[in-house]
Amino acid sequence: MYFIQPYEKLPPVSYADADGLLAVGRDLSPERLKEAYYNGIFPWYNEGQPVLWWSPDPRMVLFPENLKIAKSMRPFLNQDKFQVTFNQEFEKVIENCGNVLRKGQDGTWITQEIKENYLQLHHEGIAISTEVWDKKELVGGLYGIYLRDKKMFCGESMFAKASNASKFGLIKLVQKLEQEGVKLIDCQSYTSHLESLGAEEIPRSEFLEYLK
Repeated sequence: MYFIQPYEKLPPVSYADADGLLAVGRDLSPERLKEAYYNGIFPWYNEGQPVLWWSPDPRMVLFPENLKIAKSMRPFLNQDKFQVTFNQEFEKVIENCGNVLRKGQDGTWITQEIKENYLQLHHEGIAISTEVWDKKELVGGLYGIYLRDKKMFCGESMFAKASNASKFGLIKLVQKLEQEGVKLIDCQSYTSHLESLGAEEIPRSEFLEYLK
């Protein structure tokens, strides 16, 4: 594990430990974030910690054509239970994601610094959001980094205030990204929920090929 200064580049991902932890630092600037994502690295840390940079092996990914839509979701989609917009309320989405209480986590990793720098990336058209509405109420959403030139979307976080709202938004986003030619959605690390949606683990080396 490396301790990096703001003027230093992130180390090669092969230097990550068995858990995927690569480096520790303080710099979370938009420039650092772009460097990270284009090299298969992402930040994840709790409030009060230094910035921790990760690149796990294997990597959890979703190929858009492999998206699984559960039978329980089909009535929601067929009836247009929710309305979906894109990039209309990025700040509200990331704020809600930061307020979600997650099992096994002490506090939130979506710190004020995360919010400010991802908002800057949103203004640059790199960080995007999906909003899920029940009439005029925001009931779900997600955000992530869209590497358009690499045909890749890197999912970061989602939230739901109504049953199946975040799944609804994710399905709509994946379908949209597939139409735009996206080849791979980075889900970072394994969860059974992601697996149920069709995501799978691939070697980090294979994941990095999509970034070349």
